[in-house]
Amino acid sequence: MASSMPLAPTPPMGWNSWNMFGSAINEDAVRGTADALIASGLKDCGYNYIVIDDCWSVKESRDSDGNLVADPEKFPGGMKALADYVHSLGFKFGIYSDAAEKTCAGYPGSLGFEEQDAKLWASWDIDFLKYDYCAAPEDQATAIERYTTMGNALKNSGREFLFSLCEWGGRSPHLWGREAGGHMWRVSGDIFDTWVNVWMPTWNGYGLGVDVSLDIAADLHSYGGPDRWNDLDMLVVGLKGKGHIPGGGLTFLEYQTHMSLWAFACSPLMIGCDVRAMDTETAGLLMNREVLAINQDALGIPGYRVKQNRGLEVWRKPLSDGTTAVALFNRGSAGADIKFTASEIGMLDSSKLVRNLWKQEDIADFTTDFSCRVQPHETVLLKITGA
Repeated sequence: MASSMPLAPTPPMGWNSWNMFGSAINEDAVRGTADALIASGLKDCGYNYIVIDDCWSVKESRDSDGNLVADPEKFPGGMKALADYVHSLGFKFGIYSDAAEKTCAGYPGSLGFEEQDAKLWASWDIDFLKYDYCAAPEDQATAIERYTTMGNALKNSGREFLFSLCEWGGRSPHLWGREAGGHMWRVSGDIFDTWVNVWMPTWNGYGLGVDVSLDIAADLHSYGGPDRWNDLDMLVVGLKGKGHIPGGGLTFLEYQTHMSLWAFACSPLMIGCDVRAMDTETAGLLMNREVLAINQDALGIPGYRVKQNRGLEVWRKPLSDGTTAVALFNRGSAGADIKFTASEIGMLDSSKLVRNLWKQEDIADFTTDFSCRVQPHETVLLKITGA
C-alpha cells in the first residue's frame, strides 16, 4: 500500500553485498551479516537496509511461467524465508535487477517483465530495489522510459518499495529520477577501493577513485534532498583491498575522507565491507554518531563547496538545529592550514564554538577567522555553533 509520507526523508542507510561478495553472495552470508549488524551496534546507528546485489537468481533463464528463480544452491531456503528472517530482526530487505534483458553479470534482467517481477518481489516482501543499467541503450530517453516503467510497476505491486536508480549518472538522473519513481540515483560510475581512478582494461575505461567524487558531489549538490538523494555509490570503508571490487585499499585518513564526503553530501550510506569481520578502526568510521547525524540531518540539504584553492577546500552544510557543519578537505600531497571566515560559511562575526566531529570534542572559539591544520587526503569535519 502506497504511503503519503516520504519513504526516504533522510538518506537510506544499510549494507549491500556487491563490494565484498560479488557473485559469491549466499544465504549464509546474508544471515550472518544481519546478525553482525546487530551485534556490532551498526543497526542501532541506523543501518537498516540489507540489499542483495547481482547474481542472486538462476543464471540460465526464468522458469516456465517467466518468473525469476532464486539460485537454489546459494539460497536454498528461498527469498521469502530470507526476507522473513531479515524482517524478524527489524531490517528492511532489498534485491537487484537491471533495465535490460541481462544484468551486469549476465543474469536475467527485468526488461519486458517489469510488472511480473515487481509482483513477485512484493510476494517475497521485498522493500528495496536497486535497478542497474547494463546492456541498455545509452540515450537518455530510453533510460527515462525504462526506469519509469519499473517505477510504475513497483507502485502497482501492492507493496511499498524504495527505488534506487543505478544508471551511473551519464543520462543525468538527477533531472528526472524522482519523476520516474526513484528515491535515490547514482550520479557516478562505480567507486573502487582506491583514492585515484583505476584503469580497467576489460571495461576500456576507468573505475573511479574517492578523490574524483568530491567534484561530482560539488556539481550536483543542489539536486539532492528529502526523498531524492544523489547516490555516490556504496561505501568502500573497511574493504582494505580484500573485497570483490578492484583497488588495493585506502589509508585510514582516505577512508575517513570517503566517509566524510558521503556524510556531508547526503549520499546514501550503504556499507560494502564484511561486517562479520569488521575491525575497530572501521567500526569507528562507520559508527561515529556525530558524523552520521550530519548525513541524517532532517533539513536534508547536501553540503556544498564555498572555497577552493590548490586542492584545499572548504564546504558548508546548514543543519536543522540552526548550526553549521563545515568540511575541510585536503586533496593535496602535503599538510596545510585551511582557513575560512565567518562570512564564507554564512555566519555573522560573533563568538562561535567549534567542535571536531571525528574527535568528538570542542576545539576552539572564533569570531571572524578560523584556521586548522589538515593532513594530506584528510578531512576535518566541524560543527559550528553561534553564541
